[in-house]
Amino acid sequence: MRKFLVISAIIFALLGIVFTILPLGTIAFLPISIAVILSGLAILKSKNSQRKLPKIILFISFLTLLVVIGKVIFIKDVVKSDSQFELKKEESKKEDIKDLEGL
Repeated sequence: MRKFLVISAIIFALLGIVFTILPLGTIAFLPISIAVILSGLAILKSKNSQRKLPKIILFISFLTLLVVIGKVIFIKDVVKSDSQFELKKEESKKEDIKDLEGL
């Protein structure tokens, strides 16, 4: 049971790290929270001498969780209009109309 919990916690922690790196927003909370729960259960099921790896996984999961929370709080997605692109688009439309009128 302990091996299953540790392996599952490692998989979900790695998945959480990948989701944290990719711009997926808050969906990274799901695998990270599962990794925290599984590593906590692995700590409870382990003997004192076997608790080092689950504690490391728990620590990494908490760090990843802090990074995701920081990204959600401090990084805002803002869409700005590109005025140069809009001008080029209008000029292109005018040129296309002139080309069609010339035919």
